[in-house]
Amino acid sequence: MTAIRNGRRFRLSFEQRNSLRGLGFILPWLIGFLVFYLGCLIQLVRFSLMNISIDAATGARLETFVGLDNFIEAFTAHASFNQVLTSSVMDMLIDLPMIIFFSLFVALILNRKFRGRALVRAIFFLPVILSADAVGSAITRATELMNTGVSSTAAEMAASGGVSVSYYIQLFGDLALPPTVLQYIVDAVNRIASIIQGSGVQIILFIAALQSIPGSLYEVARIEGATGYETLWKVTVPMVMPHIITNTIYTVVDRFTASQVVKLAGDTYRNYNYGLSSVFSLVSTLITCLILALIVYLLNKRAFYYN
Repeated sequence: MTAIRNGRRFRLSFEQRNSLRGLGFILPWLIGFLVFYLGCLIQLVRFSLMNISIDAATGARLETFVGLDNFIEAFTAHASFNQVLTSSVMDMLIDLPMIIFFSLFVALILNRKFRGRALVRAIFFLPVILSADAVGSAITRATELMNTGVSSTAAEMAASGGVSVSYYIQLFGDLALPPTVLQYIVDAVNRIASIIQGSGVQIILFIAALQSIPGSLYEVARIEGATGYETLWKVTVPMVMPHIITNTIYTVVDRFTASQVVKLAGDTYRNYNYGLSSVFSLVSTLITCLILALIVYLLNKRAFYYN
């Protein structure tokens, strides 16, 4: 790629060409953000500082500037916002590493050559397709029935002298695992259905990342006598690290989109409390951005970009 500067032709460097390609890649998103989303975000901030009501006679929107009163009400007077916000953040922090690890593990398996590989890949992507409301309600009901059956079976085992789930929890506790680690394992097991359902897109992205790794790197590793474990951590993980960052961003946004705090904001909006609903949405958006900035900063220090 060449350009004219001071009557002379000069050639763009490799980094400059890559920068232009990257800009062209995100340009449609950037235009969409500026045209559609930025105005809504400004309106959201404006509504959070207003007390908005609808005139019953004329249907006109009445706005009264109240400053930070809606924020004070959300954090000090609202019955459930603090609890819902905290639980949404904690659920996301529990689900995020499990979804990333599970997605990478499944992608490593599905990247191997075996009969029926396309069918198995489609099966793992089914949760994304089955996320529709009607199908989701059916799956939720089936999960409840399964949990009831599992609980009754566990109770019958305990009554008959069998081993209950609490025995295994106590067993891990006897191994001197820290209580926080033990609680994380228990919470992750309780969310296994949600983790599988939220891993479809990430698995596809990881498969694409694994297929883009040059085979020469694995050949060099074999020549050097690297074990499979060493190859995983010295070749595979560094090469897919940029895609780990991408999947992390997608997972955080996806988890917050389906979180209880977003549902609370929607319910508050439907109750015509537009100012308080805007505060809920704005606070959850800011917290999501802060979490993403921190995680991406930490992961980007370990990322390796292969040209």
